[in-house]
Amino acid sequence: MTAAVRSVESIRGDFPALERQQGGHPVAYFDGPGGTQVPRAVVDAMSDYLLHHNANTHWAYPTSQETDAALAHARECFADFLNATPDDISFGSNMTTITFHLARGLARGWEPGDEIVVTELDHHANIAPWHAVAQERGLVIRTVPLDTATMQHEAGGFDRLIGPRTRLVALGAASNALGTITDVRAVCALARERGALSFVDAVHLAPHVLVDVRDIGCDFLACSPYKFYGPHLGVLYAAASLLQSVDVPKLQPSPNDAPERIETGTQNHEGIVGAAAAVEWMASLAPWGAGATRRERLVRVFDELHRRAELLQSRLRDGLDAIPGVAVHAAPRGTPRSPTVAFTVGDTPSEQVARALAAQAVFVSHGDFYATTVAERLGHAADGLVRAGAACYTTDSEIDRLLEGVARRRHEVVNSDI
Repeated sequence: MTAAVRSVESIRGDFPALERQQGGHPVAYFDGPGGTQVPRAVVDAMSDYLLHHNANTHWAYPTSQETDAALAHARECFADFLNATPDDISFGSNMTTITFHLARGLARGWEPGDEIVVTELDHHANIAPWHAVAQERGLVIRTVPLDTATMQHEAGGFDRLIGPRTRLVALGAASNALGTITDVRAVCALARERGALSFVDAVHLAPHVLVDVRDIGCDFLACSPYKFYGPHLGVLYAAASLLQSVDVPKLQPSPNDAPERIETGTQNHEGIVGAAAAVEWMASLAPWGAGATRRERLVRVFDELHRRAELLQSRLRDGLDAIPGVAVHAAPRGTPRSPTVAFTVGDTPSEQVARALAAQAVFVSHGDFYATTVAERLGHAADGLVRAGAACYTTDSEIDRLLEGVARRRHEVVNSDI
């Protein structure tokens, strides 16, 4: 069945950004972990909404009713994307803002001395909001350490730190810096067993592994469509019955029923429409089969894209390991991970490496990617890491261009030191 998924060559034709030239060379985008390129279908959907259906919600005229229908359709798309129900899906400006907002609402029901468990492996969007409400409410933060030998959470860390006063465990499903995929299902089960809620940051996982909130067993989960071919937006899964009980800050006249009760103010309607179009586009990569649902097609697509990504990741990691002076910062081979690789090139600051590659039309990210604690624990807080991520449009030849560029940069640095 997976063979029916469109080829990478066909997929690339949907992305106008891939036509860009830099210094006479086509740009190779490896910055997907910070935000992927966008297919034409997504932009067309956003344009169509703004030009023909633009209105505010819940009023008795056609464009308002069309907007209501578009937002309802988006909730249905993301319910399929996450294996939830439409009433469990809400939208916000980004995952960070959503997390701050949810954290404030949850903390209103907690007592001084109650505990929140976070981790060193996480993006700070899933650390800072919980620290902020802890300071405001007199809560206690417990932190699961990063094991730098395995690039995973310290063994037994969650079991040791989740206790009788733990109110919530906040963890990432995959590291945006290192690519490490965590067994969030096991952690969420442990949290539930001990009477705590669970919040999963799936921003880095969702582009690579089809999320199933029912299987994970989490109470809350957030993701970002701009990491999987959509516009800048944040999406929150929260079971409607649970969200109904959260004392979120809200305007008195605004809707009081889930999921809208957590959506402050007028939403980014065109962004929501575009995010739904991104889900539809991904599902369209597998053709309709007899009785195939959107979710079934997404399963087929993600299975095949994961297979392709594994090959790209291996090619990239093997190539980097073969370049003298280049250090790959990743979990041991065989550990579940995304097609994202962080590395350093000798003592060269990550920004210098990125600038040298950009001159050759190879775009990579540099710095700490807001996974600040990870960079600090690895000893690269000052110079940062270089990060390269494969997406559905990445090719073998682009991987080779990246490797050639890194090797060239390392050669130039070594020769300049002679």
